[in-house]
Amino acid sequence: MSESVRLYRYQTLLGTRRAVPTQEFLDELEISLATFKRDIAKLRDQLGMPIVFDRERGGYVLEGNGASPLPGMWFTPQELVALATIQQLLVQLQPGLLADTLAPIKTRLADLLKTHGLSDREMAQRVRIVHAGKRNVLPQSLEAAASATMRRRRLHFVHFNRASGERVEREVSPQRLVLYRDNWYLDAWCHLRHALRSFAVDAVEEPRVLDDEAKDMAPEEIDAVVYHSYGIFAGKPQAWARLRFTPERARWVAGEQWHPEQESRTLEDGSYELAIPYADDRELIGDILRFGPDVQVIGPQALRQKVQQKLLAAVGRYVD
Repeated sequence: MSESVRLYRYQTLLGTRRAVPTQEFLDELEISLATFKRDIAKLRDQLGMPIVFDRERGGYVLEGNGASPLPGMWFTPQELVALATIQQLLVQLQPGLLADTLAPIKTRLADLLKTHGLSDREMAQRVRIVHAGKRNVLPQSLEAAASATMRRRRLHFVHFNRASGERVEREVSPQRLVLYRDNWYLDAWCHLRHALRSFAVDAVEEPRVLDDEAKDMAPEEIDAVVYHSYGIFAGKPQAWARLRFTPERARWVAGEQWHPEQESRTLEDGSYELAIPYADDRELIGDILRFGPDVQVIGPQALRQKVQQKLLAAVGRYVD
């Protein structure tokens, strides 16, 4: 029996809420008295498990409510580093998110790292996320969206539509919380529109988690509406965009995934052709324009004309 499994078994035995005598530990775990003493010391001093000996009851018990800071979890140094790295990514990704909830775990994790000669402060300096185009989101909006999604409860909020400038009250059944291009989105069944919608969480105001149970949708049903088309816009694909990149730009684009169902090929001259399905061309046009002269829209004709018009309008701003 490995040490991690053995240490987990201590909590299992103590979780019976009765006093466990020393001999029972020795028999159940098949260990010596010396090993038992070392285990108890490690559980108390390094892992913070509140084990005490109750003389009146003649055995060991968990003090208080029987819960430890990280119940049932025993980590190797490598696992602790992985967990701390994830924590730092979360903190940098969205400062303030679940800050109060994660504070006790963060403190406990720092103590565990310290026992292995690792510094959480040092780790924070070694992990960095650089954002581009990230919009500010209110912590309460993201926490409410996450809470409703995980607890399977409906969410009520005021949605700010940037395109129209209107604010509309919505009641939704959250399905998934999505991080897309440094911004958070909530895939949810909208009870106002009776359809699946993706809401930018930074446009969510006055959120309130309701007691009503959320409507559940099958993952396949969500994917069919939201993820078969390019970008964040929902809907079944209406067309396939065919793009041709110059040989120079192909060295970068050939290694990128624009869409899970994309099709591509490299031409004899080194050019790179990419085909992707889309339902709404707004985000796609923006991504095409950022490549300037390094890309050409081959089809469909309607998309080609829209990109051409955007480029001509841009040139017009630089003509005296």
